[in-house]
Amino acid sequence: MGKINLGRVVIGGIVAGIVINFGEFLLNGVLLADQWTELMKSIDRPVLDGTHVGYFMALGFVQGIVAVWTYAAIRPRFGEGPMTAIGAALLTWLTTVVLADLVPTVMGVFELSMVLMMMGVGLIEMTLGTLAGAYLYKE
Repeated sequence: MGKINLGRVVIGGIVAGIVINFGEFLLNGVLLADQWTELMKSIDRPVLDGTHVGYFMALGFVQGIVAVWTYAAIRPRFGEGPMTAIGAALLTWLTTVVLADLVPTVMGVFELSMVLMMMGVGLIEMTLGTLAGAYLYKE
């Protein structure tokens, strides 16, 4: 087993993060924009602004790096290629999207329809991003 090439993890992770952030922009900035405004008002919080978007974008890049690092870590066991990248994407999606969205849903803050859309788009963007980032990964 070779060592993980951290430089390639970061490069692939940045590419994955770009894909993830594009999906998040479409989801939250377009599809759910009005729902986010209403939600924030309903819990007496300020409407999300550019500062928040910057933080969310940084988190998108972290997700991308984690997904590609996961791919690199499981690759020796499962083999190189798209199926291993999809496995890494599913694990990253489950731990960074599903679990994060379920807590406010259980608390009654998020509506189930909103969460299902966030999870669905999250699965697509995480899978596409991880595939793109894994394609760039070399040991």
